[in-house]
Amino acid sequence: MRIFVIPGYCLWLAAGSVFLEAEAIHLKNGDILYADQVREAGQNFEYEVGDNSFTIPKSKVQSIEATTPPPERNLPVASEVPAFTPQASLADEPELLTKIAGNGQVDRSALARIESLGNPARTAVAFYIAGRSEYEGGKFEQARRDFETALHADPENPAVLNYYAALLVRTGNARQAVTYAERAVRIAPTSPDALAVLGYAQFAADHPREAVESWKRSLALRPDDSLRTMLARAERESEAEGNYSERESGHFVLRYEGKQSSESFRAQLLATLEADYQELAREFASEPRATIAVVLYTNQTFFDVTRAPSWTGALNDGKLRIPLEGLETVTPELARVLKHELAHSFINQLTTGRCPQWLNEGLAQMLEPQSLGPRAPRLAELFAAGREAPLNTLEGQFSSFTGLEANLAYDESLATVEYLRNHYGMSDLLGLLERLGQGDSVESALRSTIHSDYRQLEDEVRGYLTGAMSK
Repeated sequence: MRIFVIPGYCLWLAAGSVFLEAEAIHLKNGDILYADQVREAGQNFEYEVGDNSFTIPKSKVQSIEATTPPPERNLPVASEVPAFTPQASLADEPELLTKIAGNGQVDRSALARIESLGNPARTAVAFYIAGRSEYEGGKFEQARRDFETALHADPENPAVLNYYAALLVRTGNARQAVTYAERAVRIAPTSPDALAVLGYAQFAADHPREAVESWKRSLALRPDDSLRTMLARAERESEAEGNYSERESGHFVLRYEGKQSSESFRAQLLATLEADYQELAREFASEPRATIAVVLYTNQTFFDVTRAPSWTGALNDGKLRIPLEGLETVTPELARVLKHELAHSFINQLTTGRCPQWLNEGLAQMLEPQSLGPRAPRLAELFAAGREAPLNTLEGQFSSFTGLEANLAYDESLATVEYLRNHYGMSDLLGLLERLGQGDSVESALRSTIHSDYRQLEDEVRGYLTGAMSK
């Protein structure tokens, strides 16, 4: 996502962010951090949020108090389509669950013993349990192998097919996912899970009309508020784009309303995207697996379909959604927008959708390319005063922020990524993305690549900004 530039900053209000929490850390500057657990450690407090651990100097803390947990916060997935987890269970599952993944870790020796017994159905359940545990832990490559072993043992098991299809959607293989989801529905036509997964696969594969039908059938069998939200989204998209035309290039499918733009403009836009694609493929040494949909809207239709905040200038939610009203050529600003949004597709593919938003947006801005320019002194002042947004509060989507909050979040993201590239090099940045894609938590990935945690990284960025301003 890219924002329109809004002058100035507001002070960061972390209280508007959402976390898994048991304790609230009230800072002297008015910010609030939420944690599962807090403990003293010398001159610091150590606190945990999910799998990540952080430290903060005691000198910054006003008080710590128990609080009521709000709704769960998740890392972003490869698009803004929520990750769907099937609810199906299997007959042998309770018995095998404790043997295979009872402590949260997959016991490979237990899997081997079950497989050696030569019972295909039981083997399928065992590897399904292993794959599900890894899927839920973000270890998608291991999950893929285990689901494939389960399907080899029992190719007609709808629960395994559902999870495998959901995994393929999460990892950018939506078109392949449709095939497995359709098979699950043929085997279990009255399963709300199978129909829901099929709808998610169809929507991610750019078939919103088919997704609408699948989700309606699923909702008729089992009510689900999140599915109703996705259904409304797919219906808005289908209605807005019902009469759109299509044009394809090597890596893109361009969807547009004929009167919106000229043929020469569309050709120029696709040529720009193809050139950006080649450059980003070299930068990341990797590329998205599927053709990328690009949808051109008028300004009003863009906001009607996406329901994005008013400060949004474009959006990548698995598709590049670009408002183009009044443009007749690819301007320098539009070129930067296109490259920014396309960069998200590469980042999301490499991290299997597990990239924290500050890193995702910082990289996309850096690759436009963009620099802080005249905004750097104000950001340096905020860091010097300890009023920056803590990076762990910038892991999730920025869409709930006001325009001024988003402006700060984007600038801080860019400054952090610029520092990482300048100090550690692009190779360590790519290593960080790869670690995230392998299922590491953000803190673990940072320690493995740059040997710093969030607190250290924030201190280093503070020094980087101060040094840049003194030159």
